[in-house]
Amino acid sequence: MRKITNRTAAAITLALAACTTFPAIAQQKPVDIGFIGTLSTPAGYIGEDERDAFMLAVKEGGGKLGGVPVNVRVEDDALKPANAKQIADKMVQDGVRLFTGVNFSNVMAAVGPTVLNAGGFYVSLNAGPSNYAGKACNPNYFAVAFQNDSYADTAGMAANELGAKRVVVMAPNYQAGRDAVAGFKRTYKGEIAEEIYTKLDQSDFSVELARVRSLNPDAIFQFHPGGAGINLTKQFANSGLSDKIRMITPIYSMDERMLAATGTAGKGFYLSSLWSADLDNAQNKHFVEAFTKAYNRAPTAYAAQAYDTANLIASALKAVNGDVTGRADDFRNALRKADFPTVRGKFKFGPNQHPVQDWYLLHIEAGPDGKLIYKNQKVLARDHTDVHAADCKM
Repeated sequence: MRKITNRTAAAITLALAACTTFPAIAQQKPVDIGFIGTLSTPAGYIGEDERDAFMLAVKEGGGKLGGVPVNVRVEDDALKPANAKQIADKMVQDGVRLFTGVNFSNVMAAVGPTVLNAGGFYVSLNAGPSNYAGKACNPNYFAVAFQNDSYADTAGMAANELGAKRVVVMAPNYQAGRDAVAGFKRTYKGEIAEEIYTKLDQSDFSVELARVRSLNPDAIFQFHPGGAGINLTKQFANSGLSDKIRMITPIYSMDERMLAATGTAGKGFYLSSLWSADLDNAQNKHFVEAFTKAYNRAPTAYAAQAYDTANLIASALKAVNGDVTGRADDFRNALRKADFPTVRGKFKFGPNQHPVQDWYLLHIEAGPDGKLIYKNQKVLARDHTDVHAADCKM
């Protein structure tokens, strides 16, 4: 029998250690990502599009983002801030430190403090309340979609382009609605005939439309995403007002699924948008094709933003090999670089960690087959950012 020397024993020990080390690396613990979104209520389709696009990026990575295994914990906030806070509190207690998913700004107001006060990161795929862009900006808060004013101040630019002299403004009475009104008024050069504020979950707009009729404006600017916007559009068309008053909205008040749900009622709308399916870049073409194939429906702007958010997070996770908390500074810096392929063609963050990007004027019209399409008219604003960045001290 061969005698085992001390040197041989040491070599065996090292070999055994190596055998146990390599599987441990291969079995890297997944990074938990808290995805809190609105998946029910009439606005639930928005959360579905955001979730599905985010998970498309995860699926394309084989269950990973940036080569790092991830566990996306999806929860429905039901458009109730208290629900969202309770979910966020539980996730934070469970050790989750990376969050996304919130669609509505009133929900973000409940979730943001819970995440940020725990030292976590929030990467917003839609909600962009003005406070987080300005005085309440936070090194761990990033907005990938926009700051709320941006889809409205660009709509104001659209109203100027279209020669609208007198406009009625309509928006729900919550953070994003108020931000939208402020943004529109900041750039619009004509007369505001009246500001009309509605309820967030309103379904009947007969009183408001009667008021519009009496005011007889050139155009309406309105921000009503989801089910409320569908109802408003149908009632606007049925009232006969659409024959003489132009409707100017952000894409979020007439997205692809809203357009399908309203039949021909959205025809003639003018929209401000940060994205359209026909943007000519490789990542966008891949995304539109992959999303449509995976879910048998066309992607919305919400989906495009969520896909970008997932790929931004992927770039930062790759930079720190998934160590979000131990290498928080490096993770933050990687997010700031925004070094990822974007469906928007180009993207960067401003000093308040909100986007600097192009916005477009779209028009809803009949395509060659008679089906309504979004026609990209022109660039409304290049490298557009928000006015609140000047108040951000980071």
